Amino acid sequence: MGKTGLLVSRVCLGTMTFGAKDWGCDRKTSIQLIDLYLNAGGNFIDTADIYAGSASEEIVGEALRDKKRDEIVLATKCFFRTGKSPNAKGLSRKHIIEACEASLRRLQTDYIDLYYMHGADPFAPLEETMRTLNDLVRQGKVRYLGCSNIFSWQILKANGISALFNLEKLTCGQYLYNLINREAEREILPACKDQGMGVTCWSPLAGGILLGKYQKEEKPTPGTRLFYRSEIDGPRFWHQRGFVMAEKLAELSQKTGISKVQLALSWLLHDKRVTSVIIGVKSENQLKENLVVGDWNLPDEVWEEVNKGTALDLGHLTQFASHAYRTTFGEEET
Repeated sequence: MGKTGLLVSRVCLGTMTFGAKDWGCDRKTSIQLIDLYLNAGGNFIDTADIYAGSASEEIVGEALRDKKRDEIVLATKCFFRTGKSPNAKGLSRKHIIEACEASLRRLQTDYIDLYYMHGADPFAPLEETMRTLNDLVRQGKVRYLGCSNIFSWQILKANGISALFNLEKLTCGQYLYNLINREAEREILPACKDQGMGVTCWSPLAGGILLGKYQKEEKPTPGTRLFYRSEIDGPRFWHQRGFVMAEKLAELSQKTGISKVQLALSWLLHDKRVTSVIIGVKSENQLKENLVVGDWNLPDEVWEEVNKGTALDLGHLTQFASHAYRTTFGEEET
């Protein structure tokens, strides 16, 4: 993971669906999937205190209770509201400490391997946040620090504060990154590389849009994941580019003979800045198909074709930087 000595699986088991009513997995299925993932050699499990109203953490804790804890890299997050009180949210010292303690209880563990800021708090000073996270590391309750859903300038500011006051720095960023949403290439991936941070990608299959599970309609079909999460996932995936990229991926899959799942996941892992892709599965068959990319690399020529076929206009600054690098050094910056 980045410049740390931490080794994690290229395919991380995401647990947002575990315990989620209507569109997720029940407790029994969730525990079975965790067992299957670990038995297949995976060691990286991701959850958060708000997933399924905290039920996800409880399920993960139950599933790992009799496992060898030191063989598992467990990640969770804090930031979003977890209660009705005014301070049950954000990145204040009060909430971070209380959220961490609550996660430890639900996960039935003494420590969290990777603890993410799940977003940016516009009210809590970043100095307060970083000092508090540093305290958790010093107390042995957290091993590594990460961030998610914050801007690249906030990553640099957080690590700058840590450098100034000799605090623990961020070591990993968790970001939305897939063939539909490639904005991370503009500044997030370069920022994380500059800071020696790993990157984990969430929604690598765009909630199923990339797999052609949904047809281009006015609204998602009732009972589906995107139906229940239309306000959240709709703006991310349910748009013209989303459906165009799904069609393009289907064409490339047919041409190369590589499944759409494996094309989408292995394209991300081809980038050395990417540490791991976070998968969300609800069945053993889905898990097996996703795990294949952990031991397999996409051929360079196939990656290039997928890359060009799904390119996103990243704007003037990216264009200028690429042009300047090429005219100065004679090649594209990577």
